[in-house]
Amino acid sequence: MLPKLLNQTSSDNFFVLAGPCVIEGEEIVMQIAEQLVAICSNYQIPLVFKGSYKKANRTRIDSFTGIGNEAALNILAKVRDTFNIPVVTDIHTEEEAVLAAKYVDVLQIPAFLCRQTDLLVAAAKTGKAVNVKKGQFSSPGSMQFAVDKIVQSGNDQVMLTDRGTMFGYQDLVVDYRSIPIMQAFNVPVIMDCTHSLQQPNQTSGVTGGNPKMISTIAKAAIAVGADGLFIETHPDPANAKSDGANMLHLNEFEQLMKQLVAIRKAIR
Repeated sequence: MLPKLLNQTSSDNFFVLAGPCVIEGEEIVMQIAEQLVAICSNYQIPLVFKGSYKKANRTRIDSFTGIGNEAALNILAKVRDTFNIPVVTDIHTEEEAVLAAKYVDVLQIPAFLCRQTDLLVAAAKTGKAVNVKKGQFSSPGSMQFAVDKIVQSGNDQVMLTDRGTMFGYQDLVVDYRSIPIMQAFNVPVIMDCTHSLQQPNQTSGVTGGNPKMISTIAKAAIAVGADGLFIETHPDPANAKSDGANMLHLNEFEQLMKQLVAIRKAIR
């Protein structure tokens, strides 16, 4: 199932939300976007470009949070206008919903905030598509209530994303039953292949990860019928300003897409 904002495409593929964790600057963002657009076009994969204009959930107070709201949002808008693709960013408050909606096509609700009624309603009322990440603490069945809050606020453009479930203090596990359970709510369901591999709250104050498993998470998700994938990618993850420990190297993106398209064809 494609989201409404992608229904103009004729592709029978899964769709992808992909891009850097955070907007670091115009040059690198445009570089990433150009490569993603070329790869996804080649494999007929509908693309939504992803970038957080502001990082509110950081472990340490000295962690990078962004280059400034307006500056980052303008870069996202430039990606949309230059490449004629939709763009998505995270929001954290009702005020941010109104601000970000002026620049992007999809508002994303972070997993820790998936139960925040006022935030979900504010996002819904912008008229933009809303992608809600399943809380690490939430069951897939409970996400029906997040969908209901948005739909009952007058917006039926809803997507749900699984990003793993808490497994002890510093690890996550993916339960692939979540995908068909949440698809039963008649919304597109996305697998977050990078955040589901986070190893949060390390003693260093920097979130760890296991990027070698990204392809495993992605392949399994497509095999069980996920509608879309969420993948953070960067040309130099080791020096990325946020979440570098669990991002896919941009050089590996095309090969992974090639494999995933083959899996999609096989199960169809």
